[in-house]
Amino acid sequence: MGVGGKFWDLLKPYSKNEGFNHLRDKRVAVDLSFWIVQHQTAIKNHIRAPHLRLIFFRTINLFAKFGAFPVFVVDGTPSPLKAHARIARFYRGSIDSSSLPVAEEGVSVERNMEFLKFVQNCVELLELFGMPVLKAKGEAEALCAQLNSEGHVDACITADSDAFLFGAKCVIKSITPNSKEPFECYYISDIEAGLGLKRKHLIAISLLVGNDHDLNGVQGIGLDTALQFVQKFSEDEILKSLHDIGYGDTPQRPDLKYTDDARICSNESSPKTKSSHCSFCGHPGSKRVHFKFSCEFCNNGDIDGCIKKPVGFKCNCSYCDKNRKEKEQKRHENWWIKVCNKITMESNFPNDEIIEMYICNNHGQFPGMFNHSQSLALSVDGILLL
Repeated sequence: MGVGGKFWDLLKPYSKNEGFNHLRDKRVAVDLSFWIVQHQTAIKNHIRAPHLRLIFFRTINLFAKFGAFPVFVVDGTPSPLKAHARIARFYRGSIDSSSLPVAEEGVSVERNMEFLKFVQNCVELLELFGMPVLKAKGEAEALCAQLNSEGHVDACITADSDAFLFGAKCVIKSITPNSKEPFECYYISDIEAGLGLKRKHLIAISLLVGNDHDLNGVQGIGLDTALQFVQKFSEDEILKSLHDIGYGDTPQRPDLKYTDDARICSNESSPKTKSSHCSFCGHPGSKRVHFKFSCEFCNNGDIDGCIKKPVGFKCNCSYCDKNRKEKEQKRHENWWIKVCNKITMESNFPNDEIIEMYICNNHGQFPGMFNHSQSLALSVDGILLL
């Protein structure tokens, strides 16, 4: 899952379909659980050991067909927060949430034994292939992202969108081997350029709309609202501002679209009371006068009278323009206050444990694994394998 609220749909416009040779001679970190979960489709066809079959052929494809050097990552012990969220997701919609079992404080809940058996089977197969397998302290996508952010691998293969929150620079969400452009890639640089969002902005969005460790987020705030809200802050400000709002200290509203214009208008010598407007052309003045002579706004040349206003007409006189800007500014101010109030009403928001989990860069250990000599050894092993 990752970030809630159809987060992948938000990122979709900034995806790139990369060609056949995109990963040739490059290292990729593979979230093994992501592949194993997809074996459910094969089960419907009654294939024996579908998880092993899927891992076998995907690994061969990745190494032999695409020329990539995969590093597989398995999940470690999930955090107590995720354990509780997993329970909530399992029971969501079926029973009242107040009756959900609760994970004990500080205690994690492992995945079911059948899934762990699948993981172990796949790890044994990969080790027979000579493929490196790492175990994360917690989430596999977190270690994949760390490997990517530190330059040990060139991309992560995972469908968990929170890989970006853990620091991933390139995420491959899906691979279609028979396509001319088999890789659906997401680059953090493209997301930053398109949406103006950096890593801490994405973390803030996940806190507002929900994530794997807190499914609910802030009640009443959806993805569109969260996006508009976090875009008002710089990356350095956003998490501190969420803390301030969460503790009831609403920060000064950042400048919005019409603030400066409205300030200018308030200093102009524009009329403070509404003047009469012609019901025919919509401009200042009386209809009787405009019927005989064209007003300065219509500027109808030699033709007598004004032009009938079209449907949806808006007058651009100084009063009407100022009035519209003030109303728009007020609307933004009311929206800002409403969002801040919703955040303030959430207990224990934002959760510092979740923030620290995303920001920290210690999701697993791989001493000396990626030095030059061992990279060459991995290449040789792959050639011998094929």
